[in-house]
Amino acid sequence: MANLVQELNSLDFSVYIGGPMQAAIKAQHDASMSQVNFIKEVGFEEEAAEGGAKKLKYVDFTYTKSVPSTVENSDNVVKSEVKLSVPLLSMLTIPALRIDEMTIDFNAKLNSVETQSIASEFQGSASISAKFWKVKFNASASYKKTNSSTSTTEKTYTLGVHVKAVNDELPAGLSKIMDMLEDAIVASATPVATS
Repeated sequence: MANLVQELNSLDFSVYIGGPMQAAIKAQHDASMSQVNFIKEVGFEEEAAEGGAKKLKYVDFTYTKSVPSTVENSDNVVKSEVKLSVPLLSMLTIPALRIDEMTIDFNAKLNSVETQSIASEFQGSASISAKFWKVKFNASASYKKTNSSTSTTEKTYTLGVHVKAVNDELPAGLSKIMDMLEDAIVASATPVATS
């Protein structure tokens, strides 16, 4: 008969359980590095400025706006051309993916079936014949025994890994930097000459 406890003990749970967990840890690491690379590649100029620090990429907008006149006691409206410089990173969603929940379902199903059959057969015959003083005696016997046994163990393993990932809030340090970038938005107005 199969030893089911020994079968279960032979399973390498570090592979079945640890493998998906290691994959999740690597995925979390890769997501963090993706965030760092996104900021470096999208938010900064390719070439470093003097001193080795890279310069932020800005998006510049120009538009015309009607503003009240700065002349005292005047109700006039003056058109001004406004130039707006916005740090590119402050306009984008920075990827911040993290694994929120992970469930590992491992099921091992072992079925052991053992059958044994024993069959015995006995056959015998005897005969006597007599002719006056001659006696003739015949006897025969046969015995047959068959024995068969089979043992099968059926193994079924299933592994299900469920991962729920969410776009997380930015880390506190990065959030403060993004607030500073919002403060770096620069708007300058120049009066438009009227003809």
